[in-house]
Amino acid sequence: MSDRIVIACSCEGSMPLDAAAIGKGCGGTLETGDQFCGRELPRVRAALASGAPVTVSCTLKAPLFREVAEELGAEDRVAFANIRETAGWSAQGAAAGPKMAALLAAATETLPVPANVSFESQGVALVYGRDEAAIEAGRRLTDHLDVTVLLSRPGEVAVPSSGEVPVLKGTVRTAKGHLGAFTLTVDDTALPLPSSRRALAFGPSRDGAISTCDIVVDLTGGTPLFPAHELRSGYLRADPGDPAAVERVLFEASHLVGTFDKPRFIDFHADLCAHSRSRITGCTRCLDVCPTGAIAPAGDHVAIDPHVCAGCGSCASVCPTGAAAYALPPADAQMRRLRTLLAAFRKAGGAAPVLLIHDDAHGAPLIDALARFGDGLPADVLPFSLNEVTQVGPELVAAAFAYGASAVRFLVRARPKHDVAPLLRNAARLETIVQALGYGAPAGGAVVSLIETDDPDALGEALATGPRGTPAPVPSGFMPDGDVRGVLRFAVSELHHAAPHPVDRVALDAGAPFGGLAFDTASCTLCHACVGACPTGALADDPDRPRLTFAESACVQCGLCAATCPEDVIGLVPQLDFAAWAAPRRVLKEEEPFECIACGKAFGTRSTIERIVGRLRDRHWMFAGPAGEQRIKALMMCDTCRVSHVLTEGFDPHTAEENRPRTSEDYIRARQG
Repeated sequence: MSDRIVIACSCEGSMPLDAAAIGKGCGGTLETGDQFCGRELPRVRAALASGAPVTVSCTLKAPLFREVAEELGAEDRVAFANIRETAGWSAQGAAAGPKMAALLAAATETLPVPANVSFESQGVALVYGRDEAAIEAGRRLTDHLDVTVLLSRPGEVAVPSSGEVPVLKGTVRTAKGHLGAFTLTVDDTALPLPSSRRALAFGPSRDGAISTCDIVVDLTGGTPLFPAHELRSGYLRADPGDPAAVERVLFEASHLVGTFDKPRFIDFHADLCAHSRSRITGCTRCLDVCPTGAIAPAGDHVAIDPHVCAGCGSCASVCPTGAAAYALPPADAQMRRLRTLLAAFRKAGGAAPVLLIHDDAHGAPLIDALARFGDGLPADVLPFSLNEVTQVGPELVAAAFAYGASAVRFLVRARPKHDVAPLLRNAARLETIVQALGYGAPAGGAVVSLIETDDPDALGEALATGPRGTPAPVPSGFMPDGDVRGVLRFAVSELHHAAPHPVDRVALDAGAPFGGLAFDTASCTLCHACVGACPTGALADDPDRPRLTFAESACVQCGLCAATCPEDVIGLVPQLDFAAWAAPRRVLKEEEPFECIACGKAFGTRSTIERIVGRLRDRHWMFAGPAGEQRIKALMMCDTCRVSHVLTEGFDPHTAEENRPRTSEDYIRARQG
């Protein structure tokens, strides 16, 4: 930031500014003032006109500053940070200089824009209900949508006064799809009889009808058609007994015509997926945690439907290989922002910060309310905003402690929008690791935990009284780069290097994304079936000699090797063995190769060839006697020489008396004899 101009505003003197700390943490040129959005706006204009990159410490008036930047062609050189609600408006605001510096520095880290997924809706809607309420809803939507009403197991329903809205009977058996592409399978489907008088009567029904539509309005009040139904684009559901909820649904449905975009939350790399090999199932972590059913098996890997994906990020947080990587933002960009945040805090004189991970939809308003009506955030709490808290994987928490954090808190709703079970498992697993490495609080208590609240005062209390751990004596400064698994390797290694009390090994729970193997060396035949099944290259063979090696840092505990091994000699050992991660590949088994007796080429292992020869010699008629010795030699040749030897010797199992096919002449001679 040496060439950057940092504009720090006290917001009309409502908060103190520690210029020395801010300048030390941010570097560059620091300009302080009281009202940059008003009487001091010319100073902002001059900074933007200078050609230097500019960071402005105000998000409230960001539209005004962006307008000025656009006038001067500086829109690509300006960044914004909120230091008022997150730092200055606090009972500890006078001590918040290092935090302000950290927030201003982190704002300069640019995040890539993810790709979008498009939905196309022509406005074909299905209103699914039970009675007149569904018919009335369909009638009200006809001015905006092409509506059909489907009544499930209707009782006595009054006959509509007009036929402008088609009404059918039927019950949805299965449903799939999303906005613009729903497909429903409907049973008990029937058309109403034109002669219906007092109540709707229906003709003959049939099962298995297929209905397609762009929008589904579910007013049945029964079981939702989709898991995590509130996250399914185009599926709108309301209790028919709640008029306000029905009104909201009808209003939303009436506007779902046209083209709509949403981010492609997950970048999926099928070649990294460890789901299956040779029809043997390995890793199912993403399938187990996806709340919407967006993930399904697709051969050796899984497939993620980006239209159904709701962006919770749980799949990315548990994916051990990085096949499912969150794109909002990518792991390396997210980690660079974290690195800048904690490094600037430390440089400005701060120590042992608490990292508060939150989202913008829930966490930001709660922090704002705490600042306006309470004591604000403590001076050592650094807010770190993400799209979804549930997207966080182990690499970010490991890096936070390596960079000098004393605790990590996840702020989630009291009734979370997304399932937080995967996040809880990750938090518990990281708590085990950091406690083992000496990062724990001297007085006890978890240093990696969730704060589940919708109350700003409860948030403030939890942050003020929550335990602070023992920070790294010499924090790491590693620069994250590469894919998710590569970033994880860096973070875990640096977590160990920076630890207050490092240990070589930490035992983990089953399901952890890293570990070793329990290997029965004596029973292994070096068939290398495990090598073919391993999706990450953790297990590898050697083209020059019969050898099996293992790299523990690449093992994701998918279990494919254990399930594939024909000798059942492999078991999984969930652990974090730092010594093994730093060591070269370990040789699990190595044997003397057997050299071809014809050409000298090494093939197979000596123990295997000798065992086969020993079992067959003099025990099978084909390998007995002088002729059998020639066949024994074929077993001791490489594949190329073996073919030549067999052709030269003219081996034919049918020429041997013991194996010659019997003919009718043989039976006649035997009877005559």
